[in-house]
Amino acid sequence: MKAVVIGTEKNLYTAEVPAPVLKPGYVLIDIHAAGVNRADLLQVDGNYPPPEGWPEWPGLECSGVIAATSENSRFKRGDKVCALLGGGGYAEQVAVPEELVMPMPENCSFVKAAAIPEVFATAMLNLVKVGDLQPNETLFMQAGASGLGLAVIQLAKLMGAKVVTTVSSEAKAEAARAAGADVVINRRTENVPERLKEHPIDLAIDCAAGEILGECLEAMKRGGRWIVIATLGGSETKVSLRTFMKLHISLMGSTLRSRTNAQKGEILRLLEEKLWSLFANGTIAPVIDKVFSMDDAAAAHQVLRDQANMGKVILTVPGKAE
Repeated sequence: MKAVVIGTEKNLYTAEVPAPVLKPGYVLIDIHAAGVNRADLLQVDGNYPPPEGWPEWPGLECSGVIAATSENSRFKRGDKVCALLGGGGYAEQVAVPEELVMPMPENCSFVKAAAIPEVFATAMLNLVKVGDLQPNETLFMQAGASGLGLAVIQLAKLMGAKVVTTVSSEAKAEAARAAGADVVINRRTENVPERLKEHPIDLAIDCAAGEILGECLEAMKRGGRWIVIATLGGSETKVSLRTFMKLHISLMGSTLRSRTNAQKGEILRLLEEKLWSLFANGTIAPVIDKVFSMDDAAAAHQVLRDQANMGKVILTVPGKAE
């Protein structure tokens, strides 16, 4: 089968690779579309290898059709599904542990379904399981116009929270407001820590971190929780331990990819239970920025490298995804 692999020069190209083998407890998916994530860029750069047992080519989420199942599967051949992956989504097929596979929501295209697993699972994990967001609390989400940011904003508003977010342009500000953000801060023209003091934070989901993280903690409410899920803005900061102790702040790290299949499956079942009907009726939706052919994966990656996307970038297998 064909897959998009990483070359010795950290380039992406399409090549023939061995087809996946169905194992007990797994299903085989004919991929129609795959989501592009920043972790894929890190993998191309040699900084984020896939977990053991997953293909070496990128791709953390996909949608498609069941091609084969193990015994006693809840799925059958021909079912439309989407899945969370440890890798291997940039291909024509993938073998996936069944607990990481979900039926596609009703009224959902393959393109939109491919944009759900990674960002909405990450959003659910950190808003509910790690962050314990409560109604009427104030959430701070960095990079509000990213695929993850727009998912987090939508879910936080459903949970009854006030949402504060950062963006880098007015166009991205409009996208964040359209998703429901209450306060939008332009990080290029405004002082983020000072603006946050106007809207004290109960829970933060931070994919940037970097030098300003320590300053931003000054804007936390007593008992606030700050979750670092990535360090796109840098991995070092200076924290005042007096502020940390005085406000009883919890500073936590959280990643989805490193969790066990059982832990990931628990989050995915929660997505099905809480969100599938809302995807079906249009109450919430993944925001799609651009769609590329799988053969143009390098161009898709460049959109994320340029921080030009407002929502998800999707790859489609030629002739399959609508």
